[in-house]
Amino acid sequence: MTHRGLRLLAIILLALLTAACPKGRSDFKKGQQAELQKDYDTALIHYQRALKAEPGNTLYDLRSMRMRFEAAQMHVDRGHKLRDQGLLEPAVAEFEKALAIDPSSFVAEQELRNTLELIVAQRKADVRAAKQQRPGSFGSRLEQVPSGPPQLKPLSQALLNLRMNEDAKKIYETIGKLAGINVIFDPDFQTRRVPVELSNATVEQALGIVALITKTFWKAVTPNTIMVIPDSKAKRQMYEEQVIKTFYLSNLTQATELNELVQTLRTLLELTRITPSTSQNAIIIRDTPDKVAVAEKIIQDIDRAKPEVVIQVTVLQARRDRARELGILPSTSVPLIFTPRSSLGPETGDDGTTGAIRLNSLGRLSSSDYSLILPSATAMALLTESTTKVLQNPQVRVTDGQTAKLRIGDRVPFAVGSFQPGIGGVGINPLVNTQFQFQDVGVNLDITPHVHPNREISLHVIVEVSSVAGRVNIGGVEQPIFGQRKLEHHIRLREGEVSILGGIVERTESVSFEGWPGLAKVPFLRYLFGSKRKESQESEILIVLTPRIVRMPEFSALNLRPLAIGTGQAITLRRQAAAPPSAPPPAVPRAPAARPEPEPPQTSPPEPGAAQLRFDPAQARVGIGQQVAVNLVIERVQDLFTVPFALSYNPQVVELVDVHHGGFLGGGEYPAALVHRVDVESGAAIISLSRPPGTSGVSGQGVLVTLVFRGIAPGQTVLSISRIAARTSNRERLEVETLSGAIVVEQNTGQMDPRAESNPRTESPTP
Repeated sequence: MTHRGLRLLAIILLALLTAACPKGRSDFKKGQQAELQKDYDTALIHYQRALKAEPGNTLYDLRSMRMRFEAAQMHVDRGHKLRDQGLLEPAVAEFEKALAIDPSSFVAEQELRNTLELIVAQRKADVRAAKQQRPGSFGSRLEQVPSGPPQLKPLSQALLNLRMNEDAKKIYETIGKLAGINVIFDPDFQTRRVPVELSNATVEQALGIVALITKTFWKAVTPNTIMVIPDSKAKRQMYEEQVIKTFYLSNLTQATELNELVQTLRTLLELTRITPSTSQNAIIIRDTPDKVAVAEKIIQDIDRAKPEVVIQVTVLQARRDRARELGILPSTSVPLIFTPRSSLGPETGDDGTTGAIRLNSLGRLSSSDYSLILPSATAMALLTESTTKVLQNPQVRVTDGQTAKLRIGDRVPFAVGSFQPGIGGVGINPLVNTQFQFQDVGVNLDITPHVHPNREISLHVIVEVSSVAGRVNIGGVEQPIFGQRKLEHHIRLREGEVSILGGIVERTESVSFEGWPGLAKVPFLRYLFGSKRKESQESEILIVLTPRIVRMPEFSALNLRPLAIGTGQAITLRRQAAAPPSAPPPAVPRAPAARPEPEPPQTSPPEPGAAQLRFDPAQARVGIGQQVAVNLVIERVQDLFTVPFALSYNPQVVELVDVHHGGFLGGGEYPAALVHRVDVESGAAIISLSRPPGTSGVSGQGVLVTLVFRGIAPGQTVLSISRIAARTSNRERLEVETLSGAIVVEQNTGQMDPRAESNPRTESPTP
């Protein structure tokens, strides 16, 4: 064959080999290398490419799912470290990456939400401290009594200064005249003279102090009328109005948990009319509004999602067997065989025996009639060595307080007893029936976790590694012999801390000699007249446990704050002192037709070539109760990967209803992660967008997000962007100029700007 023909043959063989190789094998190997280097983001990208090349490969699919969890958990751990250092915005970026990698990660979503709340809390700390609540308005549903009975609304909210030493009835009437309310009394009310001195007290405080001194209580009959009643259990049952409410539980699903909650409410609040509904997973309570409100707080404090833990288990079992046999083993027997000559006349006897001779021929026997087999020897030189490794790496996800059971192996039957049918009955059956049970053989794991608030985990672990070591005949039945290695202990680990259980080592050595007696014991002759066999067996088990928290309970400040519920005789909720109503804001002047257009906020023009963030339209109009969509457009940007920013507006004029994807960062195979946190009271929103890890940034211009606002009151609000921290795919900071926008809320919706009409109001792009 010529040189050209050899080259052509080599090209054909190379093409055939390339076609025979799996398409995703190269990416899979790269993913394995990145995984060994703990570069989980790169490993995930290669595994996904391999899976895309071979969608039906189960191994690639399993590796991709596992690496998605590892990569997301890695970014969550980084976010925890950054947040502990006070770096909230970089922590948000890490949590966003984790959520983009694994959208089902509850812990990433939870920690991202908590971090955004910390950022918002830093901005509105001063606003909350200076803000005063309006009458009848509370910051939370749990801080007010349920609606139902009438609430007292005095005509005057002026503070009272009163000093009297009069009859109790007269004191009540005096307070009523000062506050502009009517006071009526129960027929059993007994008046007596009491001293009262009040200074800068509200109406509710004054009534409460007088009721405490006179051992009475009052209830609102109408918003401007109260009734004063002697304080006794019978009178409270007669006059206190009741409400009925059903609480649907979201996390307590077991009947025992439901009954435990009912018993807790019954014990703490002395509720008599309370019943669980197991079919609807709910609790129904009938009692006074104050008791129902306190019960609601307790239910919301207890009905929390239980923590969940993913435990990575690695079981490595290594076994090594060695055998060595050395020596010359001679024969231990010399057979002597009788072979008579034909002249002796062997005949067939009467019993059919062949080769028999007559007795008169015994005298002619000689050495020629016998044969001897000379002994032989076998030279033994044998060395065997075998190594076995068994690696198992399962993952178990379990709820706090529940037991996860993992069984990897076989179920082997063994006899536990036998019986003979018919004994004690009608007849006797000669057959004996044997009873069998099954034993789990392999790796058996029972884990019960308990998550502590400081992100430490207590584990009750039962690990058993068993196998069938052999079989034995007992009573005619082959019974298996189980080899068992079992561990049961309690440990407490930090999240991600590794617990290694090693040292379970089993070594067996045996030495045996075989040869001629005497000579096999001589030091130099033992290998000529005997054989020595040495066997060594070594088995070691290594168990590694790594717990990771995937869900933590969320406790807000409202869950942890105490609640004043009155005395041991009567549970009552007291409202906070109401401040006098503030003057309404001045109305916006309205001209008939030629009203001047409000000027949009003035901003300095951006530098040429710099990235710019602006609102489109720059000035939008909307009517009260209607919605308008404003796009946030970015221009002249290069390699944009993530962009968190803060949006501020006037919450008394407009309300931010929703935030939707704009599509600019969502290009490519994977969508961008959008997270937003809106504080309705202060008019602030934290919005963050991020591309998936391992992807490149986006350049050009487009819509980042679409903001949907609703008009609340006539006026104008400025939309401003602050604290923007745009970064490239290399984590380099991008300078972005921002332009403010404006929204005008009009009373007369018929004169709205056509530009606002062209924008969607009630329908927005689906994320």
